[in-house]
Amino acid sequence: MSETDTAWIETALTSARPQAVGALLRYFRDLDTAEEAFQNACLRALKTWPQNGPPRDPAAWLIMVGRNVAIDEVRRARKQQPLPEDDQAISDLDDAEGALAERLDGSHYRDDILRLMFICCHPQLPATQQIALALRIVSGLTVKQIARAFLVSEAAMEQRITRAKAKVAEAGTPFETPGPIERSERLAGVAAMIYLIFNEGYSASGDTAEIRKPLCEEAIRLARLLLRLFQSEPEIMGLAALLLLQHARSAARFADDGSLILLEDQDRSLWNGSMIAEGLALIDKAMRHRRSGPYQIQAAIAALHARAATPEETDWAQIDLLYGALELAQPSPVVTLNRAVAVSKVRGPQAALDLIEPLAPKLGNYFHFHGVRGAFLMQLGRNDEARIAFDRAIALANTSAEAAHIRMHIDRLIRDSQPKSSNGSARQGAKAK
Repeated sequence: MSETDTAWIETALTSARPQAVGALLRYFRDLDTAEEAFQNACLRALKTWPQNGPPRDPAAWLIMVGRNVAIDEVRRARKQQPLPEDDQAISDLDDAEGALAERLDGSHYRDDILRLMFICCHPQLPATQQIALALRIVSGLTVKQIARAFLVSEAAMEQRITRAKAKVAEAGTPFETPGPIERSERLAGVAAMIYLIFNEGYSASGDTAEIRKPLCEEAIRLARLLLRLFQSEPEIMGLAALLLLQHARSAARFADDGSLILLEDQDRSLWNGSMIAEGLALIDKAMRHRRSGPYQIQAAIAALHARAATPEETDWAQIDLLYGALELAQPSPVVTLNRAVAVSKVRGPQAALDLIEPLAPKLGNYFHFHGVRGAFLMQLGRNDEARIAFDRAIALANTSAEAAHIRMHIDRLIRDSQPKSSNGSARQGAKAK
């Protein structure tokens, strides 16, 4: 059977995975058992679906088969005897069992998926383990795929995921249906975890940008999944909108040599129009709920950039106001630093510099602080101070693209500082020598 013939099965299994694994986790209350049961159900699906066609509810089918397979394993272990290997084994769903699967109670599915995601972002897990566990358990990425995205060996990633599972097992998670307050808390934690996954991909540059691009795509898929479960939650709409609007610019963010292209210099014809349209529709819908939150505000800022056909059409005054609202909703020196860029456009570089100077004690080891500060100083003609700021920034650069961007500013400072000669610039005179 060709890959084309089984592509629809792979799509159905991927789509059903969160609901199926979530339900199996509720049944068995053990992450490894739930994951193994789902994998066994997938093997049965690959065997029977091409012959019998897809069930009307693939998730229900996988839950029923997975549960029965796991029960079979327990019985086999207890009786120490093999079970039938033919197609009539207890765990296979024939036409008679198919009807039972179709009637499987789905009333818990929303909380099953939320619990599954919530377990992956348990507060006792470091961010890197949260992301790795979610990509493995919820998304179904292989250890090899995850290791490649994180630029580590398969063995190291396998250990990371194993340690994360062990911590989850030790911590314990309540399996009762959560109340409104607990559900809201879980939802916030899961949203933060999805945002972490996206940032792991979005912050990549150079040679790693294309490798980590699937992390952005997977985060968007999970955000859409969460939105389908909680359709009236404006912050989840905002999260999905933010990811879509940010990722829509991915094709224009890097030059052929891997260097970073600033937003105002990007070729906007390369932006993904369909993603932008979806993101704009979501943020407009979210704002109508009049229950603003950090994701909605950030998405609204991204929307103003997306709506500007040219850099000159960007509504920087409105962006400044939105960052002010974000400072109130989610106080952070990084938010203030981002706001300073808008302030520089509206009120000039001196006002922006005055805004960020008090941030130095908190952001002294933050690359972007020194890069932005150097840019403001350069705009003010304070080139010696700008050079010091840029030198500090380049020492703190996290990627080659960040370092290359700062070197571009330093080169400009060097060129501007060279005196002109009668035969042209000093640089030209030097070449003549």
